[in-house]
Amino acid sequence: MNDFPVLVIWITFAFAAAGFVKGVVGMGLPTVAIGLLSIVMPTVSAAAILVIPSLFTNLWQLFAGPQFAGLLRRFVSMMLAVCAGTFMGISVLTGPSAATAGAALGAVLMAYGLFGLFGRRFTVSRRAEPWLSPLIGLTTGLIAGATGIFVIPMVPYLSSLGLAKDDLIQALGLSFTASTIALAAALAYKGQYQMPVIWNSLLAVLPALAGMYVGQLVRDKLRPDVFRRWFFVGLVLLGAYMLINALWPK
Repeated sequence: MNDFPVLVIWITFAFAAAGFVKGVVGMGLPTVAIGLLSIVMPTVSAAAILVIPSLFTNLWQLFAGPQFAGLLRRFVSMMLAVCAGTFMGISVLTGPSAATAGAALGAVLMAYGLFGLFGRRFTVSRRAEPWLSPLIGLTTGLIAGATGIFVIPMVPYLSSLGLAKDDLIQALGLSFTASTIALAAALAYKGQYQMPVIWNSLLAVLPALAGMYVGQLVRDKLRPDVFRRWFFVGLVLLGAYMLINALWPK
């Protein structure tokens, strides 16, 4: 999609839709935005545009709760591993083959959607955290570096720890913030985060916030469980489209 006005409209739509989803279910902005943007541009460009809106919304989520210091101490090893994994995997996202990154993104979107639809809840004991948290962080970072998506396996893992609702929301904000900063640093290291992309990323903040505001307004009028189910169905379909398009281009 090389027509600039059409591209701007699509970016606006992608972040408004992603913000709406986050406003309704409390997550999903990076996942929806990068999935929609990657339809019309290379995945690495989509990931770069994602950085500032994702960082803006996640910092708000991070500092909205009271347990920042305690959660940081608890999950610092996971955050450091996320950063290391992102730098280790960034060559896939910034590599010469856009199809490889597109196929990886499609596969991750499908996996996340299928887990959301059919995955069973599980519990991880506190005793397993010292060795499991860094492993989860490293795996999440590797996937983030390859696709720009930093939800698998971190989100299911954090949900399995038995955190109180507010603590879980803040822990997700911490994880997403660290992942976004790591992704931005890795993209800059590879020369993929320059001023034109930064301007596009800044412009995407407004539609993202507008979408979040509308989503929060209508949250009580929707059935969150039904909306969440269709959200995951949409991720599966979008991921399947991207995977097929990457493996068998027209």
